[in-house]
Amino acid sequence: MPSKAKILFRKWNRIIHRDFGYFFFGITIIYSISGIAVNHKSEWNPNYIISQEHFSLDRSISKESIDNTFVLNILEKIDKEDDFKKYYFPDNNHLKVFLTNASSITLNLESGKGYLETIKKRPFFFEFNFLHYNPGRWWVWFSDIYAFALILISISGILILTKGKNSLGKRGIWFILGGLVIPILAIIFL
Repeated sequence: MPSKAKILFRKWNRIIHRDFGYFFFGITIIYSISGIAVNHKSEWNPNYIISQEHFSLDRSISKESIDNTFVLNILEKIDKEDDFKKYYFPDNNHLKVFLTNASSITLNLESGKGYLETIKKRPFFFEFNFLHYNPGRWWVWFSDIYAFALILISISGILILTKGKNSLGKRGIWFILGGLVIPILAIIFL
């Protein structure tokens, strides 16, 4: 018969594991999705959807002929005249026009070819990544509490089964060791 201390320990271990798991479920999902997204940032932009729409004026343009009216005429052709903010010349052969919503137009003055670049926040991922990057002091505290809770959830999880073939002392230890080998090898070889 188990002692009262063991029974009490098992009871509180299950409570901690269950309730912390419930409470931190949402942020675990958010951090997991954000982590996967950021892991693949060399393959895609996890925060923004960036698209380009090419156009051509079919003629060259002299830098001296460009003013606000000229820029507004170009924007009217692509239905963006209401989005105009300002323009500048990054070099002698290019015009850059800034639009609202982080969009812009780049125009090659010599060829008359240009493109509209539109940037939109990627739904859900932008917000998830924002939280993952610790947006403020209070969030850092919450993230630290969450990290500590993950430690407790992990420890309490391995202590839930104390008997049988799937317990920590039998099958569980091999999974723990297998799970530790991968990060240790990564630290050594990466």
